[in-house]
Parts: sequence; structure tokens; C-alpha cells
Amino acid sequence: MTASAAPAKQRYSAEANHTDLPIGWEMFVFGLAILSIVNILLVAVARLGEVGQVVLTVDVLISVIFLADFAARLRKARSARLYFFQGLGWLDLVSCVPFLRLARVVRILRVIRKLRADGGMSSVLHDLGQARASSSLLLVVFIAILVWEFGSEAILAVEARAPDGNIKSASDALWYSLVTMSTVGYGDRYPVTNLGRVIGSLIIIVGVGLFGTLTGFLANAFLAPQSAKSAEPAADAAVDELMPGLAGQAPTDSGS
Repeated sequence: MTASAAPAKQRYSAEANHTDLPIGWEMFVFGLAILSIVNILLVAVARLGEVGQVVLTVDVLISVIFLADFAARLRKARSARLYFFQGLGWLDLVSCVPFLRLARVVRILRVIRKLRADGGMSSVLHDLGQARASSSLLLVVFIAILVWEFGSEAILAVEARAPDGNIKSASDALWYSLVTMSTVGYGDRYPVTNLGRVIGSLIIIVGVGLFGTLTGFLANAFLAPQSAKSAEPAADAAVDELMPGLAGQAPTDSGS
């Protein structure tokens, strides 16, 4: 009886945990989970002031991404019920709530466990290299989120104290950082202090690189000619790799 129970338990565990997504997406979610834990400390320090409102606003975006991640894992699982109850899927769902960020630790632990099971960081770097396009695109999106949040916090902390400043609220700071990163630059919000201008200059420089890279990826995905062996349009393949929550199954590499 014990011998027969062991294989059953192994199959049960495999069904519950068969929710791995492309490694680029796994590392993207891993980075966002760490960022959300860091944000807990930032909110505690800011005491829910204007800087804290910046953190909470960005956390709403992170929560939406985590919800898409949960939906993707639920659809990919061999058994949705086993994933939800035995594979800690319920914690993935709970972690989508902004005020329950501590539950996102389970996402960090999942990736760490995957790294150990797959042979460590060298194996992960190899896998990322095999899917350079989607992995690089997700890295650009992650860096853009970092610049948007911390750039907004920095410019708000500096400009809010300036008597003639016009960036006084979280909304002002987030709007300024977004239009500056996108190189639109409406000019309705701008720094008036020397330090604020330094921060703004850094946001401009980084933003030009980020949005230029993002535009290049999207243009290549939609305009590049297709190989004769490819069965899907390039745009569909790019969307499937970037947002597995929108696809019925995880994308596979063409070389595998």
C-alpha cells in the first residue's frame, strides 16, 4: 500500500506544480515581487504621504500583472483545482490584492526553487539567451516600471518642498515622469530646483533609451518578414511570449 501511494503522491504533486511559464516571464514576475516587497518598506517610511501614494499607484499596475500571471498559471495547470489548493494558487490570487503584498513572497520562493531545480543561474542565463527577444522586452518593461516609480518619488521629494514648485502631488509626479520618459514633454509640470532638474535629466536620458528599445521591439514584431517555416504571425508570437496570461498555453521556442 505504501509503494502504490508514493507514485500517486508524486503524480499529485506534479499536477499541482505544473504551472511553469517561459523563463523570461518567470524572472519578470520575480523582479516585480521583490519590488512589491520593497514597496512595503517605502510605504511604511512615507506614512502614506504623497510619496506613499506614488508607491500605491504603481502597486496597482503590479497587481494587474500578477492577476494575469495567476490566470496564466491556472489555465496551464494540468488540474486547476490541484494548482489552486495544493500548488498554493490561492496565495497567488491573494497576492494580487495591493494591501496583501506579503503573500507575494510565495512567488519569490517559487522562482528560487525553480532555479535550484533547473541547475542554477547558469542554466537560467542559457534559457534566457535562447529567448532573447521576449526576455529583453520584458527586461525593458521592468526597468521602465522602476524608472517610473523611483523617478516619480525622487522628483516629488525634491520639488514638493520648493516654494515655486509645480510638482506637489503624487499625480503630478507620476504624470511628469511618464510624459518625460515617453519624450512627449507637455511642459505643464517641470522641475524648478537644480536637483530636480538633474533628476529630470536622468529620467529623460533613460526614457529615450527605454522607449526607443521598446519601439524597436514592437516594430520588429509587427513588420519583420516571416520565415516560411513559421505557422503564426510574428505579432501573435510576440504577444504570446510577452503576456502568457492572454494565451491559452505557454509559448514554445521555435528551436526546441
